[in-house]
Amino acid sequence: MSAHARREFFKKTGLFSAAGLFAGFQSSTALANLLRNSSGIADESLITDEDFWYQVQQSFTVSPSLINLNNGGVSPAPRTVQEAMKRYYDYSNETPSYYMWRILDQGREPLRQQLARLAGCQADEIAINRNSSEGLETVIFGLTLSSGDEVVASRQDYPNMINAWNQRVIRNGIKMVWVNLELPSEDEDYLVRQYVNAFTSKTKVVHLTHVINWNGQVLPVKKIAQEAHRRGIEVVVDGAHSFAHLDFKIPELEADYFATSLHKWLYAPIGSGMLYVKKEKIAGLYPLFANDSPRSEDIRKFEALGTRPFFIEQAIGKAIEFNEMLGMARKQKRLHYLKNYWMEKVRAFPGVQLHTSLDPAWGCAIGNMSVEGKTPGELDRFLLEKYKVHTVAIQWENINGIRVTPNVYTTTRQLDQFIEGVRAFTK
Repeated sequence: MSAHARREFFKKTGLFSAAGLFAGFQSSTALANLLRNSSGIADESLITDEDFWYQVQQSFTVSPSLINLNNGGVSPAPRTVQEAMKRYYDYSNETPSYYMWRILDQGREPLRQQLARLAGCQADEIAINRNSSEGLETVIFGLTLSSGDEVVASRQDYPNMINAWNQRVIRNGIKMVWVNLELPSEDEDYLVRQYVNAFTSKTKVVHLTHVINWNGQVLPVKKIAQEAHRRGIEVVVDGAHSFAHLDFKIPELEADYFATSLHKWLYAPIGSGMLYVKKEKIAGLYPLFANDSPRSEDIRKFEALGTRPFFIEQAIGKAIEFNEMLGMARKQKRLHYLKNYWMEKVRAFPGVQLHTSLDPAWGCAIGNMSVEGKTPGELDRFLLEKYKVHTVAIQWENINGIRVTPNVYTTTRQLDQFIEGVRAFTK
């Protein structure tokens, strides 16, 4: 961003210094809304403006002595979210049975409305829970399936989901049909065909991971879902890494069921999640935690968790505000820029192999790389011990490498340190 453009940006937001911007991120929702709604500054300018994103970094309390490039596991929450959670926790402890159940619990319906707005669906299609696994296992164990019914899924899906489906094999005699994807891929026809070729007249469900956590591969979920629905097959989507990461609305995927962890890309408190069930599918899905109306058409039947951490749940609203302030399209572009920033540099080093697409249609923040002749664990340990860079070693099916996941608080200066570490490792 040019100096003139920056001055104009500060004028439009009512700020005239970087210090003012810092203060706004910390304390003023009104100012955050002004930032979100500012116009006249092209995203292309903001995406690469390190001054701007340095100020975003100040909204977090991340350690300056450790560079966290494993945001794919769980993301830290902004300071405003942390403070809200702590405030609600203290409030709850004044008189738990009163303040939790009679006061804080009343905030779930407004929160449901907020999540529905972000997801682009009806509020009565959203249930609030603790994570993707809980949401997806509600679906996996709640669907009515009989012996011999087939479910198509990928060997690159998340282990918790694979284990859940395998438990239904043991208990109910269903048949799992596994596809094994060669990744990364930018071939939509190939990816769709792997699933469609696995469909038979006995296929009842297809399980899709929107963004594969091991290497950040984006699947063409909508195209596969359309093929499935033509054959009367229900569609379950694992959106753990896509919601608030990619700029989309859930109904656009044409999924029947969708679950996500809000403590990943939405930056909500750890232990918060969301389940979407298409309106007409709610009655036929049994809840994971029993209630007195298991065949009800009310989405709230999936929220019978017993005593729950209301203080975590209510702080989700501050995370929504933070994301809307940044703007989802702008956020996605920045995350993709950061991934490509490091990948385009390390690809020239000897022995480096990239396992994630640089095309924004097929990847975003999550990247995976390896060094020929070295194990992922060796590279992961070297980066942590010598450069204080935290990544994660991945060895799952046919994906082997370190997963590198920057976030909105990551600066290119920090990525330069990671790049230097990879350079040293490959010498």
